[in-house]
Amino acid sequence: MQYKLYIKNPSSHYLYIDLIIDNIDTDILTLQLPAWRPGRYELGNFAKNIKKLDAFGENDSVLSYKKTSKDCWQIDTQGNKQIKVTYSYYAVDLNAGSTYVDENQLYVNPCNCLMYVPGKMHEKYSVVLEIPDTYTIASSLKKEGNMLTADNFDELADSPFIASAYIKTILAPVNGVNFYLHFNGECNPNEEKVKKDFSTFIAEQLAFFNDVHFTEYHFLIQMMPQKFHHGVEHTKNTVIAFGPCYHLMNNEVYNEFLGLCCHELFHTWNIKTIRPAEMFPYDYTKENYARTGFVYEGVTTYYGDKLLFTSNIFTEEVYFKAFEERLTKHLHSFGRYNLSVGDSSFDNWLDGYTPGAPYRKTNIYDEGCMIAFMLDVLIMKHSSNKNNLQTVMKNLYDNFYKKQKGYTEQDFTDACSAAASIDLQDFFTKYVYGLEAYEPMLHECADYVGLALNKQHAQTIYEKCWGFKAIDANHHKKVTMVAPYSPAWKVGISIGDEIMAVNNFSLNNDFSFWLNYFSQKDKTCKLTLQSSGKLEEINIDFKSEGDFFYTYKLAKQENSSASQKENYTCWKKSFA
Repeated sequence: MQYKLYIKNPSSHYLYIDLIIDNIDTDILTLQLPAWRPGRYELGNFAKNIKKLDAFGENDSVLSYKKTSKDCWQIDTQGNKQIKVTYSYYAVDLNAGSTYVDENQLYVNPCNCLMYVPGKMHEKYSVVLEIPDTYTIASSLKKEGNMLTADNFDELADSPFIASAYIKTILAPVNGVNFYLHFNGECNPNEEKVKKDFSTFIAEQLAFFNDVHFTEYHFLIQMMPQKFHHGVEHTKNTVIAFGPCYHLMNNEVYNEFLGLCCHELFHTWNIKTIRPAEMFPYDYTKENYARTGFVYEGVTTYYGDKLLFTSNIFTEEVYFKAFEERLTKHLHSFGRYNLSVGDSSFDNWLDGYTPGAPYRKTNIYDEGCMIAFMLDVLIMKHSSNKNNLQTVMKNLYDNFYKKQKGYTEQDFTDACSAAASIDLQDFFTKYVYGLEAYEPMLHECADYVGLALNKQHAQTIYEKCWGFKAIDANHHKKVTMVAPYSPAWKVGISIGDEIMAVNNFSLNNDFSFWLNYFSQKDKTCKLTLQSSGKLEEINIDFKSEGDFFYTYKLAKQENSSASQKENYTCWKKSFA
């Protein structure tokens, strides 16, 4: 099968696609567009971007077809052995998993826009790009001129590509494998520093698994002019959409960039090769439900930060801050009282990447990160520091990926128990598939490695005492979260309400100042809200007792024992 991709008018953002299908031996040919893309576990409904599909026989005869589902077409071949299908795809969104065209680039995620024939998925696929001579192509696919080839549709679907005149490439060879960093768009990376840091964390990951399943790897980096943070994993490449481009080498922004890239590289093992049984193989036509998101996203989130720490790219201060941010998100997610991280993984297909209904479910990335930390330490503790979570991931890689099969929930539980030499089923029942609060277990695990989780109270009255969070909005405050059963919840403050005034004084980005002032002289406070298009006034007590939206600061214990120091060294050890 061969695709030809071209652009007629870049400002229209339409990508034109000609698909040639030969060796046809059926009267009816089925064409399927993927319903989702691996790396984002929700339906994508990409077919909504398809415009004007036509089918032609060998003599340019027009063939009839009918649509049988939202993303499936059936063509009457009329005895033709070869047919051509033409259609266009609206490519206006630019992120790490999209397809996008304009006057500067042609960027394609094949899952978005390239149809396939279900019975021909194992055949070779080729993609011919009609692009300006000034363009270069960044891709992990085999390349000959402007033609890219894949051995089968799975490889094609897993191989996005960028064609542009603005690609800057940095080569970072590590242990005989070439790693390419393709920066597309406006940016000025410090090549020496980027190459050094990437080579360091790449070496750490190669040592972690002690095996590599690719001969080269490509970071396809879309530099954005605005603040942006998005990555999508693939087997031999990843797409990173990141910004702002002008702050790339700023310390905090650069650390965030490294964390994102390290996370996505870890995915080439954890989810692309070490894959849940429910996704082995992928079914592109429907949801691939799995309750192991705490493994494929949570464990990856944990090691995306930690491997930068173990390789000494991140200092203790930087790593501890990243850990605290994950923990804070866990503590401030009230969905953890309603849906377990296992069940939240299953429901990720419904609303995993949008806020969704408040308090309904939890975040598999942050919740899974905390689960991974606890498992890492518990396995160390019960195996006398001989094993850890790396032991489990290596086990899955060797015993499932290398044997070409997917793992089940119980397989992961059993691998953890085997590494710890104790039955950890109770841990999974309570914390992964149940709703038991695991703060006590977090403290226990932190203590084992000589760390302390020191409680930090919220700094504002409205967060700590009243139980709501808010952001600045047009000089006012817009409510973004309300803790269930808090004073704010009881007086009727809702998510989306805008606080306009305090005791009849209009706000001018000074909400906290007014609260601090009135709290020293009054018992209650009157808030003027704009709620659902109406102005309302509510009274709330300054003396409300509560401790909402607290978090913890991670620190080394001042008087840690010799064994704790040894445990910390084992936990922090480098794999390279």
